[in-house]
Amino acid sequence: MPAISLLLFTASLAFAASLPSSTDGVSDFKAGRYSEAAAELARASDPTSRAFFALSKAALGDCKTALPGLTAPYSDPTLARLTSLAAVKCDPAHSFDRIARLEQLFPNDPDVLYTAAKLHMKAFNDATFAMFQRAPASYRVHELSAEIFEVEARYSDAVAEYTKAIELNPAAPDLHYRLGRALLLESHDPAVLVQAAAEFRSELKLSPEDAACEFQLGQIAQVQSNSAEAKSHFERALALSPDFVQALISLGKLSSQQKDYPRAIALLSRATSLQPSNETAHYALLTAYRDSGDMPRANAEKATLDKLQKPPQGEFSEFLKKLGEKPPEQ
Repeated sequence: MPAISLLLFTASLAFAASLPSSTDGVSDFKAGRYSEAAAELARASDPTSRAFFALSKAALGDCKTALPGLTAPYSDPTLARLTSLAAVKCDPAHSFDRIARLEQLFPNDPDVLYTAAKLHMKAFNDATFAMFQRAPASYRVHELSAEIFEVEARYSDAVAEYTKAIELNPAAPDLHYRLGRALLLESHDPAVLVQAAAEFRSELKLSPEDAACEFQLGQIAQVQSNSAEAKSHFERALALSPDFVQALISLGKLSSQQKDYPRAIALLSRATSLQPSNETAHYALLTAYRDSGDMPRANAEKATLDKLQKPPQGEFSEFLKKLGEKPPEQ
């Protein structure tokens, strides 16, 4: 079965099954007999037949014949969805415009989302191949290689590639930050912390208002038991980005450790208002309330945290239990 026909068959099976059984061409399509479906439907003129004729021709790889029928307007939203999905495959020149329109019309449709993912993945692979072929000595090649290594959790390789990229273009934005982060992902040894901090400071020389670098420096200072420096960096991160939830949590925890409970509660309350499902923020707020002696509010946070941590119930959760799997975390 051609690649396009597999998508067409799975996407249109449910709809085809709902059509009258007397629609022989559609029945042939449903059974995977695309040649017979096309021959049968070629003689019909109603919208459903025209749509499935085009889908059949597309499934056979004859996009030239199929495209007029795939791009025709259909009042039935299901026909419009099926033909547009096939048109994405048959008409590469306009595929991104078509998939963007489909995502607007059917934002939660798994076939639409799958097709969009495949389309963007192919575009990424094609662009990556072109870059490696045409600009193999550029810093961008090393930067992209490093990002791929990060995704694969090959942090030492990522560090090596980011280092090469910086050697080629030390003033490129974001490279020092990403090298610092890769170093931290690879190790938290004291010497590595110093090296990572140097990279974050180098990034700040290029981008003085980079809140993420300030936050990372605060985290490193905490590990190095330098609370005053950590506090300064977290405050700077929040001055640059007031809705930086992780910085709110870190500064809130630090304030709580220093027994500045009013400030800790204010910071952590803001974090929970920005991200109501953030368990770390709720737990830190619970601790701040408890340590300040406000047990009613601490108990309220405990109830919220218990609700967040409660496994979802329902048919799918029961199915997972039978398989011995944990339900997905929310």
